[in-house]
Amino acid sequence: MPEPRISDLGESGLLLSFEPPPNPTLSRFIHLLGDTLAADPPPGLIDWVPGLRSLALYFDPAHLQREVFEIRLRELCATLTPPAADPSPPIVIPVRYGGKRGPDLEAIARLLALDPDEIIRLHTGVVFELALIGFAPGFPYLLGLPGPLRLPRRSTPRAWVAKGSVAIAGELSGIYPRDGPGGWSIIGQTEWEWFDPLASIPCRLSVGDRIRFDAVFG
Repeated sequence: MPEPRISDLGESGLLLSFEPPPNPTLSRFIHLLGDTLAADPPPGLIDWVPGLRSLALYFDPAHLQREVFEIRLRELCATLTPPAADPSPPIVIPVRYGGKRGPDLEAIARLLALDPDEIIRLHTGVVFELALIGFAPGFPYLLGLPGPLRLPRRSTPRAWVAKGSVAIAGELSGIYPRDGPGGWSIIGQTEWEWFDPLASIPCRLSVGDRIRFDAVFG
């Protein structure tokens, strides 16, 4: 992987930033780096937080010198190899597109000069990979959105987005696990349950899962 740019997050944090645009290989590498540090943590390491192109690391400077930590991080980045994608079949998620369940589909079609059916075909024709869970508990950031469907977030976020809404923004697709605010464009909805805080495994999906959407009708 390319050598990261390392910058300070105050006196007790470092941010590793990577140049390539978000992609599944980079995502797998960032999580491998975090997992490797967690498996054999240097004294003073407190936490690590992955991003699409970054890894934030928090430590106790009384127990871990910044310069020593940076040397270890650069050594790991130079030697670790990102794992290959999961070879198992993707998880197939049924989605009802358009109408009340996908209120932005028609507007997106006009904006992108595409037929709504073509947007559905493109969105269901690829396999996504889950890079992050964040923003809201259980919200999956899914990499792999086809280029013709990439567009910015909505200029004005919605105060309320329905649970299970399937959305797109930038190079990502996502699923809103609960009712709440959101600024992504909504193209459909799934009826699956995505997050249960009382379950032994609260999130239905995990980082590295491969996802394919399937259009259902009726």
